[in-house]
Amino acid sequence: MALSRFWGLFLTHIALFSSLCFAEDPFVTYDFDVSYITASPLGVPQQVIAINNKFPGPTINATTNYNVVVNVRNKLDESLLMHWSGIQQRRSSWQDGLRGTNCPIPPKWNWTYQFQVKDQIGSFFYFPSLHFQRAAGGFGSFIINNREIIPIPFGTPDGDITILIGDWYTRNHTALRKALDDGKALGIPDGVLINGKGPYRYNDTLVPDGIDYETIDVHPGRTYRLRVHNVGISTSLNFRIQSHNLLLAETEGSYTVQQNYTSLDIHVGQSYSFLLTTDQNASSDYYIVASARFVNESQWKRVTGVAVLRYSNSKGKAAGPLPDPPQDEFDKTFSMNQARSIRWNVSASGARPNPQGSFRYGSINVTEIYVLRNKPPETIDGKRRATLSGISFVNPATPIRLADQFKLKGVYKLDFPTKPLTGPPKMETSVINGTYRGFMEIILQNNDTKMHTYHMSGYAFFVVGMDYGEWSENSRGTYNKWDGIARSTTQVYPGAWTAILISLDNVGVWNIRTENLDSWYLGQETYIRVVNPEATNKTELPMPDNALFCGSLSKLQKPQDVSSLATSIVDGRSKLFFTVVMIASILFLISR
Repeated sequence: MALSRFWGLFLTHIALFSSLCFAEDPFVTYDFDVSYITASPLGVPQQVIAINNKFPGPTINATTNYNVVVNVRNKLDESLLMHWSGIQQRRSSWQDGLRGTNCPIPPKWNWTYQFQVKDQIGSFFYFPSLHFQRAAGGFGSFIINNREIIPIPFGTPDGDITILIGDWYTRNHTALRKALDDGKALGIPDGVLINGKGPYRYNDTLVPDGIDYETIDVHPGRTYRLRVHNVGISTSLNFRIQSHNLLLAETEGSYTVQQNYTSLDIHVGQSYSFLLTTDQNASSDYYIVASARFVNESQWKRVTGVAVLRYSNSKGKAAGPLPDPPQDEFDKTFSMNQARSIRWNVSASGARPNPQGSFRYGSINVTEIYVLRNKPPETIDGKRRATLSGISFVNPATPIRLADQFKLKGVYKLDFPTKPLTGPPKMETSVINGTYRGFMEIILQNNDTKMHTYHMSGYAFFVVGMDYGEWSENSRGTYNKWDGIARSTTQVYPGAWTAILISLDNVGVWNIRTENLDSWYLGQETYIRVVNPEATNKTELPMPDNALFCGSLSKLQKPQDVSSLATSIVDGRSKLFFTVVMIASILFLISR
C-alpha cells in the first residue's frame, strides 16, 4: 500500500513536472557543418564556404520567443564565428558571434550557440564574421515568424521566398584579405549573385554560356512574400522584377507602411520583405534584377545579377533588355528620398501584443550624443586603415565581454570620443560607455566618397533623419519623431549624415560598424558597452558553460573541448525530466 501511495504521489509530481517543462518556449535545433567546397557561381571554379555542403546555407526558421540552438562544426582551416545579424540577443550578448564578445571557434572544433529570439519578428540573415570569410559565403537567411496570437498586417501569403543578393569576386577570400593587408583596394567585383548563382544569360556578350542561374517558380494570381537580403561586400544594389510591383511590408523586424515600388535600393547588410502579386499574363518568364548603384554603368555592365521569375503557365523564356534602373547615376537625391519614404507601421502589432508603434521615441529625452565620422582609408603606423571618428578599432586578444567577466584590466579603454578627434588618426581598442536605460543619439557622418551602411548589434534603432552636408544642432529640426523606421542597418550616403536613436535597455557589449566588409576589416567599428549596475540574471544571463577562452585567459581553455555537441543541447530541466521518467519506469516495474 505504501508503494502504491508513493507511486501515485510520484506520478502526480511527474505530471506537474511534465506540464512545467513543456509549457516553456519551444526549441529549434540546427547542425552547421562549415567547410570549403568548390563552386563556380560565375563560371570560374573557386573555393567557397558552404554549410552542410550547401551554398548559400540553410534558412533558420523560428517563431517569436523560440529558443534557437545551432551546433557549429568548424571544418575550415582557420578560426570561425557565426554572427546572427539583426538578432537582438536580448540578455545573451555571449551568443552574438563577434570578436569583441566571443573567442573564435578553432579549426576542427564544435561550438553550440543557444539563444532566444525574444520579442522579435522579421527577416534577417547570418554570416561568418571573421577573416573576411563572408566574401566566400557561409551566409543564409534567418526568419522569425509571428506567434499565432499576433496577426500580421497583411493577408497570409501563398508562399515565402528568400532571395540573397550580393556582389561577388572570383578571388578567394584569403586573396581579397591579402590585398587589403597589402594596402590595396579590392577593385570592381566580378559579378552579383542571386541565391549563390550567377546571372541568367540575358546578353550573350556580357554573360558567358554555362552559368547556373536562379529560377523562382510561382503560380498566377497569388501573393508571395519575398525576403530580400544584401549579403554582399560593399555594393549597393537596386532590386526589381520586370513588370511587377514590389509592395514593401517589413524591414529587419519592423512592419512598414505598405507602399509599392517598381524598384528599391538595398544597401549592404540590409533586409526587406516585399509582397509580390503574380498578376501578369505570363507571355514569358520575367527578369529578377540586382544591379549596382551609383557607379559608372559602362564599366559595371558585367556586375549585374539576373534571375528568372517563372509562372507555372509561362509561354516562353525571358528575353529582351533588362528593366531600367533609376536614371540617377550622378544624383543620389532620388535614392535618399526613397529611403525617407520608408515609414514604421505604428498601427501594426509587433512581436508583443501591444502595437509596435506604442513606443513614443520622439518624446524621450536624449541622455548621450555621439557623432561618428568615417573617412576614406588613411595610413596609420605604415598601414592602410579605416577609421571611425579618427580611431581605427583594434580587436583585443581577449574579448571585451570576457574581460569584464573576469575583471581584467587594460584590455580596452572606455574613452571613445563623443565627437571626431581633431588630431592624427590612431589605432586603439576604444569603446563607448553606454548608460543602461539611457537614450542615445548617434549621428553617422559619411565623409567618404562611397555609400556606407551601418549596423548595430543588440538593438533596433530608430532612423529619424538623413540629409546631405555636415550635421549640425539645427539638423534636429528635420527629424521624424513619429514613425521613423526601427531597424538594425541603415545607409549613410556619401557626403551626408544619418541620425539614429537607441534605447539602451539591452545589457551587453554591442558592435557598431560599417557593413562594407573592406572598411570593417580595416577597423571601421567600435563597441557600445551597456552594463546594469545591479548584477542580476534578469537583464543578462550568466556566461554559458561552454564559453571559449582566448587571449590572456587561454589557460582556462581545455584542449579540444567539444562539450557543446548537439547531443547535449537539452537543458538541465529536460535532462532531469527524462531521468525522473526513467526512475519512474523502474519503480513501476518493481511495483508489479
